[in-house]
Amino acid sequence: MSAAQATKGTRKLRIGVVGLGIGRMHIEGWREHPQVEVVAIADADAARLAEIGERFGIAHRHASAAAMLEAHTLDAVSICTPNKFHRELTLLALERGCHVLCEKPMAMNAAEGREMLEAEQRAGRRLMINFSYRFSAQSRALKAQVDAGVFGEFYFGRSVWHRRRGMPGFGGWFGSKALAGGGPLIDLGVHRLDLALWLMGYPKPTWVMGSTYDPIARSAAAQAGKAFDVEDLAAAFIRFDNGASLVLEASWAAHIGEAELMETRLLGTRAGLLQKNLDEGYRFDAQIFTDQHGTPMDLRVHPNSATAPSAMHDFAQAILTDTPHPAGADEGLRVMQILDAIYASAASGAPVSL
Repeated sequence: MSAAQATKGTRKLRIGVVGLGIGRMHIEGWREHPQVEVVAIADADAARLAEIGERFGIAHRHASAAAMLEAHTLDAVSICTPNKFHRELTLLALERGCHVLCEKPMAMNAAEGREMLEAEQRAGRRLMINFSYRFSAQSRALKAQVDAGVFGEFYFGRSVWHRRRGMPGFGGWFGSKALAGGGPLIDLGVHRLDLALWLMGYPKPTWVMGSTYDPIARSAAAQAGKAFDVEDLAAAFIRFDNGASLVLEASWAAHIGEAELMETRLLGTRAGLLQKNLDEGYRFDAQIFTDQHGTPMDLRVHPNSATAPSAMHDFAQAILTDTPHPAGADEGLRVMQILDAIYASAASGAPVSL
């Protein structure tokens, strides 16, 4: 029996999760939906596999994604591994008839992302990218205002994620270009880029100018005797075919006052918005700036709930109801094309056309 037949017959989705670092959050997200069961997990780290299996009461535990997919008929799989393995594991899961929720970034580069999109189309399955910051209650509330026409047309924005000293442990996969594809741009900047693009309606980029730097992390890694070959800060100017532009910044290390600074500011013809983190942490505030009857007005966004359904919940609901899912592979590919162009521009010192 195929995964599609199993879903249609029972209306209860059977899920597998590969990679149990961030994957443990996927398990929690999938479990938000009453018609979902996480039946199997996979991780090469035996201790972590046992610990997560016991914590969530998941009996079927495997040392690899291939072993998990061979042993079980699954409807969907979360891919939560280092970036290097996103492509091959997504292709494997799609070939086995599974829908796929892949962690961000979609892949190591746009060429891999295109392979994944084409594989999704061949398989007749779904591929969603976990751009988690668009699924918060505040982000959803802002998007509702965008869709209602409150802002008019966006023409300029700035989306930022800076850390004062927030580098992943030296010697790990995050600091390896071969495993991660890049540094904070592909790790943190990818979130702020997707959020801005999503709110702007995912305009088509036409050219990019980018720069990358590594003075703080390079020195610290050398002192620690650890390998590190990616940037610690990236910045870019992105121009779109509708004339709009966006500044993107991301860093793991910078001489700033905040431990963590996240903000997305977009300027529209009728109003502007700002979403910013509070207390240097992971709670957010959102505001709308406009004019009413000739008077400047500042409006604070208060979502109906402090929380919102997870990306996993939304993906499950889309599968079960046969409706479009958010954060599709086409958007994931556009993000990868922009990231590739930023890195290429930084290497050449010149703008890159898309």
